[in-house]
Amino acid sequence: MNTLLWILLATFVDGILGLIGIFSIWMSDKSLRKLVGILVAFSAGALLSGAFSHLLAESLPRNNVQFIFAIVMIGFVIFFLVERLLHWHHCHDGKCKVHPFTYLIVFGDGIHNFIDGLVIAASFIVSVPFGIVTTLLIIAHEIPQELGNFGILVYGGWSKLKSVTYSFLAQITCVIGGIAGYYLSDVFAGAIDYILPFAAGGFIYIAASDLVPELHKEPKMKKSMLHMGFFVLGIAFMLAVKILFGG
Repeated sequence: MNTLLWILLATFVDGILGLIGIFSIWMSDKSLRKLVGILVAFSAGALLSGAFSHLLAESLPRNNVQFIFAIVMIGFVIFFLVERLLHWHHCHDGKCKVHPFTYLIVFGDGIHNFIDGLVIAASFIVSVPFGIVTTLLIIAHEIPQELGNFGILVYGGWSKLKSVTYSFLAQITCVIGGIAGYYLSDVFAGAIDYILPFAAGGFIYIAASDLVPELHKEPKMKKSMLHMGFFVLGIAFMLAVKILFGG
């Protein structure tokens, strides 16, 4: 299977996650809160582990160390600015405040997923195993994020059907990003040197600024320890993927 087919497959699988809100329609609020808490913990660990052991590990041999970390910081800052300017806050407990900027959230999510497509394309251009690893890393944080976005849209006044539809449309922009990344790879051959550390900075920001703080909100020691266990499991999962796939 050639590189483009791998990119299309990976971005399509990622795009399908936009429909994840369908499953929460039949779940009780209590069950949804429990599930999202576990997913947040797992994805926080996976994001940090993947950013350092995969994206940065791949980037460092390709360029100057100071250059790489400068791009990481730029990625971190830009993700911070995007979140502030677009009021792009993730909701992971299933009970979000009524949000007046529902369309803005969808727009911001579409941009984010388009960038994810570019990252996936760049990773598969490096190698298929590395592309698989990067796709798993992106999916790891997309699941709780999409559940959170679904909650924001529903509590922002949208129907569940409309929320699922718009979430899917925003998520499927990942495929467009993947195609663009593939066909622009020849024109911007050095883009990978920027995209990988940029994505690492963004993933570190999401984990440290959005996900980990959510874990601190759990007041009960038993649940907190459960979340810590899944956080460590997320770290171990990405390390295991690196060993198995050689990413």
